[in-house]
Amino acid sequence: MKTYKYRLGKQSNTIRIGNLLDDMWQVHVYFHKWQRQRYKDGLPYVNFEGMCDHVKLMKDTTHPHWKALPSQAIQQELKRIHLAYDRFFKKLGGRPKIKKRHKFKSITFPGHAGWFLKNNRITLTFRKWNNGKWRFDKVPYTFHKHRQWHGNRISRITIKRDTCGVYWLCITTTYTDFRPLPTTGQSVGADFGMKDAYLTLSTGEKKQHPQPLKHSLNKLRSLNKALSRKQKGSNGWWRCVRHLARLYRKISNQRKDFHWQLASELCKKFDTIAIETLNLDGMKRLWGRKVSDLAFYQFVEILQYKCRKHKRLLKQVDQWTATTKPCSECGFHNENLTLKDRQWTCPDCGAHHDRDINAAINILWAGIAIT
Repeated sequence: MKTYKYRLGKQSNTIRIGNLLDDMWQVHVYFHKWQRQRYKDGLPYVNFEGMCDHVKLMKDTTHPHWKALPSQAIQQELKRIHLAYDRFFKKLGGRPKIKKRHKFKSITFPGHAGWFLKNNRITLTFRKWNNGKWRFDKVPYTFHKHRQWHGNRISRITIKRDTCGVYWLCITTTYTDFRPLPTTGQSVGADFGMKDAYLTLSTGEKKQHPQPLKHSLNKLRSLNKALSRKQKGSNGWWRCVRHLARLYRKISNQRKDFHWQLASELCKKFDTIAIETLNLDGMKRLWGRKVSDLAFYQFVEILQYKCRKHKRLLKQVDQWTATTKPCSECGFHNENLTLKDRQWTCPDCGAHHDRDINAAINILWAGIAIT
């Protein structure tokens, strides 16, 4: 499955999507509190089917205004809640939390229920009370179709609202026809770094990270100072909040763009890519903001996706594998090596090493051994 993301233009009727999100948030809050109250009363957990039956009861009794909400969107929200509790019962995560209103950002429509799509226009079906009856109200929206989606069918669509107040249309299709890139017969080891280079390859090439957060710190400071001077909740305060959100979105987009381009470049050049597994929690305790700006984990996820798409082999070396101190020529362990030593000479074979390139070569050998 593949998801395509398109931006909805500035339209007067997008306020209806915002109202729909707020109403769906009330459903989200109600069922989380309902499940917690049942647990306090000693009652068993109610699964997805039971919650759907309870929705029907609420529509006929205390919550008749829920009839205006798309039933398919309510079912998708109940599925999210059920999956969250299912992971909690299997000890795969913590107890599901109730989202705050401003953090509830998306609604999902499955199949072709409640929406119609043609070219660059999507029509959503709302319900409204008119002349004593619930009637269907079809509202069209235009989005910027910058590329064509591919796939046999559309499995679902999702409407999202980001922190800048912009609405996005996410179309998920059953597209699986990924064409692999031509083989090159080359393998490479990659060593992550924070000082000399972001990524050092065993071929000797070094990739530098743009560090967008670092270069935007002055602007972030000035915007936060301006926000602190505003009266909370005023028009100027909300305007400044939007400025901050747009700047953070720009930083995130710059970082993602670099990661996608670097992952594509590696997949085009090499058939086998070996990388190391990092202890990111420990690194954040030592170099918090810089580690977050470099976003190693995000790059690894993008690289995994690219390797699956282009039929490349990605190997992750265990974090306890010695890659820095061993000599890549003879295997001698240099126990006296420190973080300050960027260049060193092997006392056994006399080979001169760049610290990062030597580590990348050792990662490559470890990855080939795994293969």
